[in-house]
Formats: sequence, C-alpha cells, structure tokens
Amino acid sequence: MKVGIIGGTGGMGEGFALRWCANHEIILGSRDKQKAQTVSENHIKNIKNSKYAEKVKGTIRGNDNLSVAKESDILILSIPYENIQSTCMDIANIIDEKCIVVSPIVPMSRNQDGFYYIPFQEGKKSAGTMVAENLPKCNKIVSAFHTISEIKLKDIESALNADTFICTDNKESLTIISNLVSEIDGLRPIYLGPLSLSYQAEVMTPMILNASKQNKLKHPGIKLV
Repeated sequence: MKVGIIGGTGGMGEGFALRWCANHEIILGSRDKQKAQTVSENHIKNIKNSKYAEKVKGTIRGNDNLSVAKESDILILSIPYENIQSTCMDIANIIDEKCIVVSPIVPMSRNQDGFYYIPFQEGKKSAGTMVAENLPKCNKIVSAFHTISEIKLKDIESALNADTFICTDNKESLTIISNLVSEIDGLRPIYLGPLSLSYQAEVMTPMILNASKQNKLKHPGIKLV
C-alpha cells in the first residue's frame, strides 16, 4: 500500500516511516517538497546502517503535501490541531474516494497545572470530529495512534509493548488500520468504538504526559491487561 504522511518530516512521521517501510511504500509530505525528499533520503541511509535493513521490502520517498494526498491509499494527518481546517480544505477534493484518512491528532495545551485537553477546557471539538466535519465526502476516517511514545516509535530495533485505541465508523477501515498497527512490533490495536468517541482516546495523551512528568516515567504508553 501507499501510506502517505502529511507533516511526515516530524518525529512521529519518522517513526511511522521507519516502521512501515518494511512492507509498504511510504510517502512523506511537507509544504516544502525538497525538505520531504531530504528527510526521506536520511531515513533510508539510517536504515541501511541498521540491523533492520534486511527486513525492509518497501520504500520511503518525499513529496509536497498535496501530491502525497492525491496518491495515498492511507493518509496520516500528522499535523497540529489548529491546522485541521486548512489542511482538510486543501485535500478534500483531491483524495481518492477509497483513501483511509487517519487522525493521530491530539488537541492539547499546557498551563501552570500541566497538560490539558483543549476540547474539555475550551469547549471545542475533538480532532477526530473536526477531521470528519472538514472532509464531508470521506467516509473512511479513523482516529488512532494518540498514546504512542515518539521516542519508542523511532527506535526501530525495539518493540513498543503498548496498545493504541482506534475509533471509526467504517468497519473495512478498522480492519485495514488494525492490520497496519499490528505490523509495528509490540503494538496492539484496540477498537474503542465509533468516531464520536475519539475524544476518549485523545484525552489520554495529556494524562500520560502529566503522569510521566510527575512520576519521572520515561516515554510511557498505555496497555490494557
């Protein structure tokens, strides 16, 4: 499959690219095409110098965000909450009708008490809901990957030993994304429910960050036992 990542030159984009290039064609997106290409080339060099290289059957390349959106089978929106409306407006009429759009976006900020979930504090909508409202023609929207440690995701020679919650209204997309999750060593997909419950997964990220800071935990995640 072609897995595109808008905002793919960031840390989470790097982690997804390194993990999924084992089996798929990964396309990193950026507003700056040259930057995306340079970052992709660096990832390829790092893979060649690791034990992971023998497992890689796919590829990594870079392009501008709009080009990535046009050709992706699965499109990850690795973008800030405040950019949802503008990004979705740009891609709404160019993504393929079969494309699955995935939101790992967490609307959060920080005050003197710690990290907080913006929709609860400021009366705004969850990221999953925002993506769906701004991509009205897309019925394959999935909310997932909110509670994964970026550091652990990028450490391709180690297993994550964590769960990620998935919210979607589309059962076909649930199956495909669950399989994609399972390709990441040590990561287990947990179906949480329809997209309307996305806030329940998103709100866990500020909770984890606060617990991490207060208890000096290194790169924690969540696992149901």
